[in-house]
Amino acid sequence: MMVSSVSILASLSPYILISALLLYLLLEQLTYLRKKGNLPGPLFVPPIIGNAVSVVRDPTSFWYKQSALAGNSPGLSANYLVGRFIVYIRDTELSHQIFTNVRPDAFHFVGHPFGKKLFGDHNFIYMFGDDHKSVRRQIAPNFTPKALSTYSELMQVIILRHIRLWEESCNGPMSLRNLVRDLNLETSQTVFVGPYLDEEDKNRFRTDYNIFNLGTMTLPFDLPGSAFHKARMAVKRLANILAVCAGKSKARMAAGEEPTCLIDFWMQPIVAEAASGNPPPPHSRDEEIGGFLFDFLFAAQDASTSSLLWAVTQLESKPEVLRRVREEVGSIWSPESNALITVDQLAEMKYTLNVAREVVRYRPPATMVPHVAAVDFPLTKTYTVPKGTIVFPSVFDSSFQGFTEPDQFDPDRFSETRKEDQVFKRNFLAFGWGSHQCVGQRYALNHLVLFIAMFSTLLDFKRLRSDGCDEIVYCPTISPKDGCTVFLSRRVAAYPDLTLN
Repeated sequence: MMVSSVSILASLSPYILISALLLYLLLEQLTYLRKKGNLPGPLFVPPIIGNAVSVVRDPTSFWYKQSALAGNSPGLSANYLVGRFIVYIRDTELSHQIFTNVRPDAFHFVGHPFGKKLFGDHNFIYMFGDDHKSVRRQIAPNFTPKALSTYSELMQVIILRHIRLWEESCNGPMSLRNLVRDLNLETSQTVFVGPYLDEEDKNRFRTDYNIFNLGTMTLPFDLPGSAFHKARMAVKRLANILAVCAGKSKARMAAGEEPTCLIDFWMQPIVAEAASGNPPPPHSRDEEIGGFLFDFLFAAQDASTSSLLWAVTQLESKPEVLRRVREEVGSIWSPESNALITVDQLAEMKYTLNVAREVVRYRPPATMVPHVAAVDFPLTKTYTVPKGTIVFPSVFDSSFQGFTEPDQFDPDRFSETRKEDQVFKRNFLAFGWGSHQCVGQRYALNHLVLFIAMFSTLLDFKRLRSDGCDEIVYCPTISPKDGCTVFLSRRVAAYPDLTLN
């Protein structure tokens, strides 16, 4: 009798498994539809992985469709990615509700749809309350006028070196995407931890950051050998390298040396606190600093690459804007002086700064800022975001709301007479909003202004135009589809001889 029952169960097991799977898939669809409620979005989503393949294959089209579905009302749309329900937010005021409610019992900033898997659990971007305020206070010395002046000098030497290399090796049209990425990687390494990386570390850094970049654009399957797993391991290695740099900086600052890079300005007051006999500030261990530094690197690296590429595309396609930039820069700084652009001269470049601001508004590098709902959150009168939902406030869509003729690239919108940066301040979300607003926005704008000033002054450039060359692609921040392919030639009799003080 027992044998007979076992035999029956064995014969039925395939049907039981199939029934269980079908039940699971049915429940998955019903759960999706329940969470979706009255929001626009697909009525059916592919099982288990949802529409993740569409995101990886063509992220531009996927997010354009989500934006179109959201429309102006209700300003929200829904979808499903690898077991996670998502809500896309097009409306600026609804995005503000997310940014202003980053706290343990509302929304958690994650930086990437699967950020905690990729970055780990204990990074700066995941902090709240007193912990978050404590670290922000610690990093305040990183962005003082003295610190920004030091970074500005380092940036200019690196920008000049790369500009010369590009022009001297230009035998025809060249795509700037990877070249600008290399420039920014050297800038980040030098400005953040300059004297503490040897050549071997720099090469490992470059390799691991490229592995990380690839992982951000793949399906989040953390299996050995997968691109996502390799990216997660690369993050750990990069954070470890940066932790070692933090330790070296502490030793150097303890010896009374002057700060020469960002980590020095950060470690100097921490070391002084310890020297006075006080306990070290919270979250100041080398390992923690290494993780925080990687957060800054992630925020600065690809965002800057995106902005520099879009700056070149807009300058090339807007001759009047380019003429005005060259005229302003030429009245303030001359390459023949063989002198670095000073912080006072940088402050005088008001129109060039407005061009940089307009680049960031017109093509915000990080088009969305993912958060996770920690609780059921009533976002509108008719829709409550379910707990566990990944919400995507769209910085890109906000940039085209409110502003005068928002589809036009117009640096004068930020002039003293129009002041659209103040009038439509709530729509300018490229650097975030609220308690997690980007701490390095002045740093980022300085770098962009210096690049625009030097690139425009030292080089003539012409795009190689092709069908769809200005279309947006994600990699992982947005860039022109053609990688900004240009012809370059030297515009000055001789490049300036720039040296650090």
